[in-house]
Amino acid sequence: MQISKAEFKCSSERISQVPKDDLRDIAFIGRSNVGKSSLINLLTGRPGLAKVSGTPGKTRLVNHFRINDSWYLVDLPGYGYARTSKIQRGEFSKLITDYVLRCEKLHFLFVLVDIRLEPQRIDLRFIEMLGENGVPFAIIFTKADKLSKTQREKSIERFRTTLAEQWEELPPMLVCSSEKGIGREEILDFIDSVLKV
Repeated sequence: MQISKAEFKCSSERISQVPKDDLRDIAFIGRSNVGKSSLINLLTGRPGLAKVSGTPGKTRLVNHFRINDSWYLVDLPGYGYARTSKIQRGEFSKLITDYVLRCEKLHFLFVLVDIRLEPQRIDLRFIEMLGENGVPFAIIFTKADKLSKTQREKSIERFRTTLAEQWEELPPMLVCSSEKGIGREEILDFIDSVLKV
C-alpha cells in the first residue's frame, strides 16, 4: 500500500464525536511512550503528523487521520501511565474501552508493545479484554533497532509463550523500528489486506 495523502481530521474526547462517515478505522494503541506517534509518522511518511513527545501520556484524545480519503488511521491514548491523576486515568480507560468495545467504525486494532520489555501485565490484561470481546487485533513490537536479531526473536518468543498459556490461536505479530524504518512495508501491506476483509 502507498500512502499518498494523510491529513489530521479531528480529536474526540468521547466516541459520540468520532467522524460519522462510513470510512473504517484502523487504530493504534499501547502503553504510554511505546512509540505510537513515531510509528504513525513513519507509516504516513509525514514526520510531524502525529505529535511526538518525550512526556508519556501526551495523547489524551482519540485522534483521527484521514488516509488516501479511504480510511482512518486512529491514534488512541496510551494506557497505564502512572503520573496522570487517578481521575484522568479513569477517563482514559473509559475513553479507550468505549472506543475499542463500542465504536462501530473500528475495523482493526494494533496493540504496540516495547520489544525490549518482558511481557507487561497491563498489556496482557488489555489483550485479554480484546480476546474476550472478539476485537480483531495484531501486535506490533516497537523499538526493534534497540536489540540484535537474536534478542528480538527471543523477546517475541517469550511473548508468544506467555500468550499461549491462555490462547489457542495467537494474534498476528509484526516488528518495527520507527527510527530505522523497519517494518513499514509489512505493516502497510497488512493494513491493506485487513481493509479488503
